[in-house]
Amino acid sequence: MLDIGTKAPDFTLPDKDGNLITLSDYLGKKVILYFYPKDNTPGCTKQACAFAANFEKFKEIDAVVIGVSKDSVASHAKFAAKYDLPFILVSDTELAAIQAYDVWKEKKLYGKVSMGVVRTTYIINEEGVIEKVMPKVKPDTNAAEILEYLGI
Repeated sequence: MLDIGTKAPDFTLPDKDGNLITLSDYLGKKVILYFYPKDNTPGCTKQACAFAANFEKFKEIDAVVIGVSKDSVASHAKFAAKYDLPFILVSDTELAAIQAYDVWKEKKLYGKVSMGVVRTTYIINEEGVIEKVMPKVKPDTNAAEILEYLGI
């Protein structure tokens, strides 16, 4: 994980519509950058739907929500349409941001070891510096915990 006070690594990745999203374009806004393993899985769907349900609250404080996974642009488009997700989803098939934010880790499931994204959320302040790191977050409470942290 990256440390609080670290300059957030910049990236440019395609969103669900194929438009390039550059993190540094959001300087001056608070950014909720969350990394998740895979579209359309139970935990990731709960997490995304919780962000969607609270999206207006994030907008009220001019915060930007960006979800990152290694799924394709097409997968993100289907995922966003299926659950009416109003925030940005970016595709990181080459693991550029995933590795820059140190969330590509060894995972164990039922004794099987594999590499994958560890569900992690970073809150980046208006100056582009990591303000809070939330490792191994719970999908159904992540959005609420962020709102509580932000005093909303």
